[in-house]
Amino acid sequence: MLLWASLLIFAPVHGQFAIAPKPVISLHPPWTTVFQGETVNLTCNGFHFCAPEKTKWYSGHTNRKERETPGNILQVHEPGSYRCQVQGSLLSNPVILTFSTGFLILQAPYSVFEGDTLVLRCQKRGKEELTYMKYTWNGKVLISNKTLDLSIPRATLNNSGTYQCTGFRNEILILSSNRIYIGIQELFPRPKLKVTASKPTEGNSVNLSCETQLPPERSDTPLHFIFFRDDKIILSDWSNFSELQISTIWRENSGSYSCGAKTVTSSIQKFSFPRKILVQRVPVSQVSLETQPPGGQAVEGEMLVLVCSVAEGTGVTTFSWHREDTKESLGRKTQRSQRAELEIPVVRGSHGGGFYCTADNSYGPIQSQVVNIIVTVTAHNRNALIAGGATGGLLSILLLLGTLLFFYWHWRRSGDGFWTAEARSPPTPDMGEPFPSISSAQMEPQISCDNVHPKEGDLVYAEIQTIPQGEEGEANTPRIHQEDKHALIVYSEVKTQLPVNSAEKISSKDEDVAEYYENVLLRMPPHLSLPDSTLD
Repeated sequence: MLLWASLLIFAPVHGQFAIAPKPVISLHPPWTTVFQGETVNLTCNGFHFCAPEKTKWYSGHTNRKERETPGNILQVHEPGSYRCQVQGSLLSNPVILTFSTGFLILQAPYSVFEGDTLVLRCQKRGKEELTYMKYTWNGKVLISNKTLDLSIPRATLNNSGTYQCTGFRNEILILSSNRIYIGIQELFPRPKLKVTASKPTEGNSVNLSCETQLPPERSDTPLHFIFFRDDKIILSDWSNFSELQISTIWRENSGSYSCGAKTVTSSIQKFSFPRKILVQRVPVSQVSLETQPPGGQAVEGEMLVLVCSVAEGTGVTTFSWHREDTKESLGRKTQRSQRAELEIPVVRGSHGGGFYCTADNSYGPIQSQVVNIIVTVTAHNRNALIAGGATGGLLSILLLLGTLLFFYWHWRRSGDGFWTAEARSPPTPDMGEPFPSISSAQMEPQISCDNVHPKEGDLVYAEIQTIPQGEEGEANTPRIHQEDKHALIVYSEVKTQLPVNSAEKISSKDEDVAEYYENVLLRMPPHLSLPDSTLD
């Protein structure tokens, strides 16, 4: 069993200080108390260097030189305090040996660390047999048994104290041993948690280290470490890593941080005192609003993206978009980012105007400058709107067409048209009828809704053409010539309400008419021509 000296010391090397270990002494057998006449072998051990060629040994309280031995072993037969020294090192800590002349001795190891198994041996000289042994600790009886050894597993600092043993034969006290004080040494001190920054800024990394130190004689004892926050949030489970890196820390990660260290067998566990970490948040600043497409130019019917961003600011940020005139909120997003987008999938003309955004990461909202959105209507989109309006007014147009055909049919039957008409000579005078009948092919209506514009109120704009078919069934291209200007019916404006006079009353002659027509041009086949005055 090794008996170790103190911790590391500093020694100058090439003008600088370097760590030089002290040698330590081990004993065999491992007891510091033996019977007189026995031999104890002392071994001088040094860390990080091999067995020296020569070792100096010192005994006594004056540290006088005792002897120099080849190698590092010294045989001892006399009591005293012993130290050793090898080339380039300081003196080791002393080991005190006792050679007893008594009949009953208590033997104990030179050093015991917490977590070790403490073994005490009550040793008897001579042939006299003992029935059982009694061990006491600070005067209190610990145990009585028939064995010579006392074992205390997993010794703690509380097991330090004065020990003694007594021997009995048939309930009669025969012998008492010497008293020995045993001080249980700390295997490692309470760990300390060290952090690279106690007030880090959000988004940065923080390194944690759990620092403790094993004694040189137990430097090969494996330890495991753990990190946690606020006594309940485990940051890393038990492992052999004494450091932990938090790659990105946020304000909500503020709290009391601690670490723990333990032996692999968990016989010894110790935890650091808590360390407060306050994460600092950077307020948002320089909030700006941009658009995609850029410059606030939007096309009706297409997508518009409003991008709100900040030049500085950490943590969770709430972005909000607003109209300038109504302060109405168009949308809100909360995320850990310095940039957020709001999409308007289909832009309308009503989306034009001033817009701004705000950003807030718990220090209060910061507003951007106002960006003016201009919505452009393309010809394609205008035709789409016209087609939509034409669809809504299609039924009214068809009703109007039916009414006109009815009046035309009534005019033919009665010989007196809706308008005063003057019959022309028919193109085929050999026909028996004064007004030859018009076939459905000749009067097939063709409706063009290319210029339908929905307006305010009750106006519907359309173009209605009645175009006669050619002899071979092909539609003639409508042209208005001076000689046949009465052959085309064109309605360029339709009003579905009755006209009113200057007194805002409906005229008596129009009371029976359900619809009013403006800019009506009637063009009919030549043999059904109307007077020019009708078209004026």
